[in-house]
Amino acid sequence: MTTAQSVVPAHGERAATALALHEEQKQYLTFTLGKEVFAAAILTVKEILRYSLITDVPMTHPCLLGMFNLRGRVVPIVDLAVRLGRDPTDIGRRTCIVIAEVTNSNGTVEVGIVVDAVRAVVDIPGSLVEPPPAFGIRLHADHMMGVTRLDNLFVVLLDLSKVLAMEELATLSQGRA
Repeated sequence: MTTAQSVVPAHGERAATALALHEEQKQYLTFTLGKEVFAAAILTVKEILRYSLITDVPMTHPCLLGMFNLRGRVVPIVDLAVRLGRDPTDIGRRTCIVIAEVTNSNGTVEVGIVVDAVRAVVDIPGSLVEPPPAFGIRLHADHMMGVTRLDNLFVVLLDLSKVLAMEELATLSQGRA
């Protein structure tokens, strides 16, 4: 378990990094998972696809739904709700796969995330973004860039590079019995 002393400096560094990102990035794709609204930096979003058949890959973590053939490229597909500790996504007519391009220690990779519905691309000035709260949200603080309110809705800004870190997803898969 992490001690409070080691978490505090990291949280301050995350807040500073998030603030710097918000000064550059002001456009976000908003989407829903259940009744909650999330957003991701539009620069990480490559395309939005209607949900279609995904090839199952055995012996992977439940958040890894499988693989998808995107014009000849194999793209892993993650159920974002499960990855964030929620119930699996109920596939419906508005369910989408958002293809995100994230950078991690393996370089730049494409990952598809399943979301209940895409809402809109919105401008969010950095001045309206607050650092992730230390408690009260059911998300790992590293996965959030910040929080804001849009049209009376609480919106969590996700850091998809952290949420979709391949190393962490691989570790989750290896731990599965």
